[in-house]
Amino acid sequence: MTDTPARLLNLLSLLQTPREWPGSELAQRLDVSPRTIRRDIDRLRDLGYPVEATRGAIGGYRLVAGSAMPPLLLDDEEAVAIAVGLRAGAGHAIEGIEEASVRALGKLEQVLPSRLRHRVTTLQSATIPLTRGDGATIDPRTLTTLAGAATGQERLRFAYRAGDGAQTRRLVEPYRLVSTGYRWYLVAYDMGREDWRTFRVDRVSEPFATGARFEPRELPTGDVGKMLNASATRDRPEYEVDVSFEAPAAFVTARLPKSLGPLTETASGCRLLARSADSVEWMGLRLALVDCDFTVHGPAELVAYLKSLGTRLTRSTRSACDG
Repeated sequence: MTDTPARLLNLLSLLQTPREWPGSELAQRLDVSPRTIRRDIDRLRDLGYPVEATRGAIGGYRLVAGSAMPPLLLDDEEAVAIAVGLRAGAGHAIEGIEEASVRALGKLEQVLPSRLRHRVTTLQSATIPLTRGDGATIDPRTLTTLAGAATGQERLRFAYRAGDGAQTRRLVEPYRLVSTGYRWYLVAYDMGREDWRTFRVDRVSEPFATGARFEPRELPTGDVGKMLNASATRDRPEYEVDVSFEAPAAFVTARLPKSLGPLTETASGCRLLARSADSVEWMGLRLALVDCDFTVHGPAELVAYLKSLGTRLTRSTRSACDG
């Protein structure tokens, strides 16, 4: 094998298997001399791959953990598995890794051959995910398109459906994708409105990067989280939440969003008095997940929703028992 780049890739592929390779076996596999193997190992080290060598009759080479993350070689099955996992992580992400999932997915799908991209899409469409919030789902390709435009500082066009159903076309300078844990938002400067806007990504369709570059503008609030909270407060009216829990405050606090604020200790447990702009449906589900007895004193809309939910759950259980 005289093609040095191809030989290095094959050598790296072998070293990525979890075992130690004698130099003679590597030379035989690649049809080169042991001296060539030693030179190629040095080349890989120069590229940042931590290849460890051991001496002796049973010595050899193996790839170990290093201080940096060098490129990996993946076979077809590994690439498909990782892409499917990242798509799941991007759409219904574990808290704290949502944006990283999207960035990694974008990089992988950019180089994924069409035959493998088709397999990933087929697997994804055959799965039914458990959703959070209002159940809105997002095509991972939409996320990767938005993330790529924001990272590459390219103006972006897309169709957008407002909360009242109105359809518009937007041209924006994307600033950042933000996940709230159960919903994705795009923070961007809207060229047509000449102002900053936040867009729910589940209402975005047909996004494409125009290729036109832009210099990033300074965010008015200086912080994406503050801007998103301000937008949410403006778009959704707040209501007073008043709930008594029959459990210690520490127990309840660990199971509620931090945005709801502190709880007050009471003789029988604790009490929550807070303002929230979340939907009563989402708030009701969050309260149910606290896993203790509680009483909702207000608002009336939340009380009504929980009564309706309780009736539906009771009815579904009765139907199952009746068989």
